[in-house]
Amino acid sequence: MFANIGWGEMILLVVVGLVVLGPERLPGAIRWASGSLRQARDYLSGATTALRQELGPEFEDLREPLGELQKLRGMTPRAALTKHLLDGDDSWITGD
Repeated sequence: MFANIGWGEMILLVVVGLVVLGPERLPGAIRWASGSLRQARDYLSGATTALRQELGPEFEDLREPLGELQKLRGMTPRAALTKHLLDGDDSWITGD
């Protein structure tokens, strides 16, 4: 979830937390935030499991287009347009 947060950002968050909350309330705020994130993650995991059980094979049918969108998410607009225009049709290159 927070894979793109480095040590510098973590230190900055702790310093800002110390200034805003003070050293007395910072540990409690960290415990509350970590507990809330854990509950949210557990809730989302349970919702995914419930959907998978309720929908059965249709759940995977829904995931396939989302997987394709995820692949396109990392592409630049130019790369996406090139892939769309040239995917499987190279007749303009070969002249066939």
